[in-house]
Amino acid sequence: MKKKVFINPKYEYLRNYILQIPAIMEQEGTYIYGGRRNLIKLFEAEDGTQLNVKRFQKPRLLNNLIYSSGIRKPKGVRAFTYPAILLAKGIETPEAVAYIEYRNAAGLLQHSYFISRQCPYRHLLYELGDATPDVYDPLAKALARYTAYMHDHEVLHLDYSPGNILWDIDANGTYHFSSVDINRMRFGAVNMQEGCKSFCRLWGPKAFIQLLVEEYARARHFDPATCTAITMKARAEFWQRYQKKREIEFKLEL
Repeated sequence: MKKKVFINPKYEYLRNYILQIPAIMEQEGTYIYGGRRNLIKLFEAEDGTQLNVKRFQKPRLLNNLIYSSGIRKPKGVRAFTYPAILLAKGIETPEAVAYIEYRNAAGLLQHSYFISRQCPYRHLLYELGDATPDVYDPLAKALARYTAYMHDHEVLHLDYSPGNILWDIDANGTYHFSSVDINRMRFGAVNMQEGCKSFCRLWGPKAFIQLLVEEYARARHFDPATCTAITMKARAEFWQRYQKKREIEFKLEL
């Protein structure tokens, strides 16, 4: 098995700790998420630095050939390189620390690990499932401005979902957002259709989505009514497909 290791120079001092993470991934660390494909855990280095470690499973069949041959960069490589792009544009995302990948004798990608700083924000947008206006009104407006800034700076998150947007509010009442799971990104001009459709995966009352989109439209000098129509159509299509496979954990208003 061949191993490649890439470490952000800023965290070179953690190399010895980083190199042991694959061996201790199963037994140690604090569990955050474990799905069919990936495992995410929280680790703490000797100096107290909190590290978020995401283990990507071995890609399947055709995807493995695509990633291994270089036709497309593996998810972990994208996850490691994209944070610097976002941070340089003033878009908050956890700083990349390291990337480790394993390949077999034939050069096919096996497990890989993306390591980043742990985001300190306490909230996810899942909490807005059945939120009331006093909760979602200020958040919707702040999130709209954050998203508009991202799109104005030519960054489109292709999985803009409740679990991939962390947020918190400081003592001054200012909202802060951080985008995670950013291996699916597109860089370039974001038009009205693309920007408005990107909200379709978000949870929350219909009024929250409408307020969010209207504020987003104003921030980007689009027509609010047109943006709302685009988003609501995309949202209805997404959630109608979704509920055929899984149970929806909030009251869906279409």
